[in-house]
Amino acid sequence: MICPVIELAQQLIKRPSLSPDDNGCQAIMIARLQALGFTVETMNFADTQNFWAWRGEGTTLAFAGHTDVVPAGNLADWQTPPFDPVIRDGILYGRGAADMKGALAAMLVAAERFVHANPDHKGRLAFLITSDEEASATDGTVKVVEALMARNERLDYCLVGEPSSTQRVGDVVKNGRRGSITANLRIHGTQGHVAYPHLADNPIHRALPAINELVNTVWDHGNAFFPPTSMQIANMQAGTGSNNVIPGEWLVQFNFRFSTELTDELIKQRVQQLLDRHGLRYSIEWQLSGQPFLTARGELVDAVVNAVAHYTEITPQLLTTGGTSDGRFIAQMGAQVVELGPVNATIHKVNECVDAGDLQLLSRMYQRIMEQLIA
Repeated sequence: MICPVIELAQQLIKRPSLSPDDNGCQAIMIARLQALGFTVETMNFADTQNFWAWRGEGTTLAFAGHTDVVPAGNLADWQTPPFDPVIRDGILYGRGAADMKGALAAMLVAAERFVHANPDHKGRLAFLITSDEEASATDGTVKVVEALMARNERLDYCLVGEPSSTQRVGDVVKNGRRGSITANLRIHGTQGHVAYPHLADNPIHRALPAINELVNTVWDHGNAFFPPTSMQIANMQAGTGSNNVIPGEWLVQFNFRFSTELTDELIKQRVQQLLDRHGLRYSIEWQLSGQPFLTARGELVDAVVNAVAHYTEITPQLLTTGGTSDGRFIAQMGAQVVELGPVNATIHKVNECVDAGDLQLLSRMYQRIMEQLIA
């Protein structure tokens, strides 16, 4: 007989919910939550499906996650079809197995066990689920959080099921994330013939010293919770495709993953001061993806650490590394936010997979966290 967690994970994986198309995943979850007595509020924006569900009242513990997945890529590279979940040697394969339909299944089954054991639990148990985390992240969690904040909704603790673990489930817990901001910098020059450079102004030649300084700048040294801020060039574009034309413009796109030692406004200020110092003609557009957040030791972190130690006898590392997550939006509600999920070694890769036993273990950890905070 298949374990309930694995059975549900397979049901979700079978639905090719390419972001932001939920493709019926949330309907499966909603039906099971309603059967437990949850009140479910769908909160859809544009082409993104979201829901907010709750049961009970008082101190609120929410589980957050996303039903959308990234594209599978070249299907010929998969050992088995990405949306046909199979178990081989105890490993569950399929797109979304690790990121993050496996965790969604673990959450929901844990909630079912918890409610059956504690039908009159003292706190409020909630779910915040979106379908656009892997895409633009503009009409999902961020919009739900805005709506909840507008009506003064209470949220004390939030556990996000992103795949935080590295070698074994629970070895790493994310208690914060770095901020992310992208610059689209256009260096303006004058187009001309390469044989007559005195009649043109090559923006690449002119801007190279400034770009080199940007790359080699030490933005901060991090702190006890965050690594130093990282700046990376992502894209460059210039030229007409001809070898005899000096380009008139150079587009350089770069991203900062920044710690709490910096703010987005300070980054903008320092970049623009550097560009001005080099005497460049330029225009720049900024896209702020998220602010850094940190959840210090407290009730939620302690409950998560306790749950991991109870089932694995290891003490998880508390880290803030990696990309962004929807936790950055939820933290704006003043909630303690922690990420605990399966091993992330295969996320976004061909033959994405997760240890089936890890998902069952994760579900037990989630249940123990509920028991500590709202039983």
